[in-house]
Amino acid sequence: MPAVSAQASVRAGESHTGTGAPTPSRAGATAPARRRRARHFQPAWLFMAPSLIILGVFVIYPMLRSLQYSFYNWTVGAASQEFTGAANYVKLLHDSQFWNALRVTLELTLVSVVLLIVLGLVAGLLLQRNTWAHRIVRSAFFFPTVVALSTMGIVWRFLLDPDIGIIGGLFSALGLPRVAWLQSEHLALPTVIFVYIWKYVGYAMILLLGGLNAVPQERYEAAQLDRASRWQTLRYITLPGIRPTMLFTSLILTIQSFEVFDLVYAMTTGGPVFHTDTLVNMLYRVGFTNFETGYASAISWVLFIIILAVSLLQLKFFRYDDVD
Repeated sequence: MPAVSAQASVRAGESHTGTGAPTPSRAGATAPARRRRARHFQPAWLFMAPSLIILGVFVIYPMLRSLQYSFYNWTVGAASQEFTGAANYVKLLHDSQFWNALRVTLELTLVSVVLLIVLGLVAGLLLQRNTWAHRIVRSAFFFPTVVALSTMGIVWRFLLDPDIGIIGGLFSALGLPRVAWLQSEHLALPTVIFVYIWKYVGYAMILLLGGLNAVPQERYEAAQLDRASRWQTLRYITLPGIRPTMLFTSLILTIQSFEVFDLVYAMTTGGPVFHTDTLVNMLYRVGFTNFETGYASAISWVLFIIILAVSLLQLKFFRYDDVD
């Protein structure tokens, strides 16, 4: 009896520790069990279904339809829609208004993104302390961000009006000539860029301020022990520490700048003489004024490809690894 109980305990220990070989019947039962688990309904899909339906109906389906329209001479109200292949894209290559709109969009994007990151970083460094005064100033900087661009454009259009605008009145009070900011071919685009930066500098500041607060304080303490100057601390600790935040901020601001429409439409409607005509403004004019849906769809897809290419370039040249 002792020998039998000892053998039974040894077999039980092997089964618990896994040292014993599995029986053929148990090994064969694992594969069907896995297949049954794979076929089992996942409740997560039920929770995601409303969002997926909205995404498919209002995003994916319109994108695919616009891609289809771009290969047609699709005009609203026409009796038939003629398939033209890549004719709309070839037309873009020879359209001077498209190249002008692309140049204006690139100028607005490049200038505004660079200045927004620089000014946002400077404002974040100056307002990083968490005192009540700093919080009030940060709120004042961020306030224009919550106002709609179209509303901001209308307000600034009246402020800059050379006849009834407050800025023109201040110039006259100082003995200076009134300036037609939005009617001048040389000043219209810089004025629009200035208003765009004024609106979003608080947004860039808040994003970069989050990155500044995430830098470990131990690095700054080590820099003080090494007697590093403020410039050295900024260059070797602060900037590398917020590089992921700067990448995210530049991506968001770049996409927003490429898509700007309501500010330009409210302030200048693309004038004077198309000097502030962006790609989205041209898209609106072609699609909703001229009703050339096919050509407008081609413009939208070219804009999408440009935004995608610029975003990939930013990710390539400013990518961040934890080992850096």
